[in-house]
Amino acid sequence: MKLLIWLVVLIVPALLLLGCSTKNYDTLAKCLSEKGVKMYGAYWCPHCQNQEKMFGDSWKYVTYVECSLPNRAGQTQICKDAKIEGYPTWEFSDGSRLSGELSFETLSQKSGCNTE
Repeated sequence: MKLLIWLVVLIVPALLLLGCSTKNYDTLAKCLSEKGVKMYGAYWCPHCQNQEKMFGDSWKYVTYVECSLPNRAGQTQICKDAKIEGYPTWEFSDGSRLSGELSFETLSQKSGCNTE
């Protein structure tokens, strides 16, 4: 019984706090896609995984292009044709690119999308 009380006292507030602190980035992610912004990445790339985690559930709205073949057996043709040399590579509607993990502020400034 004491264990149950401690679980309620400690875990429930932590879960509520976590749920309340999770920000929704749907607007930014949708805007990036609407403006033709793409992120080229690879499933095994830790920086790409960090970008995905930044967006949380809103990641589903980001235009993502997977560049790695299964088992890291090379690069997909679409990424070869696009001359992608590193991951992540963000490509903007004006054709410019930025490599590496980008902050929401940088993505917003470069794309003209609002972070709110």
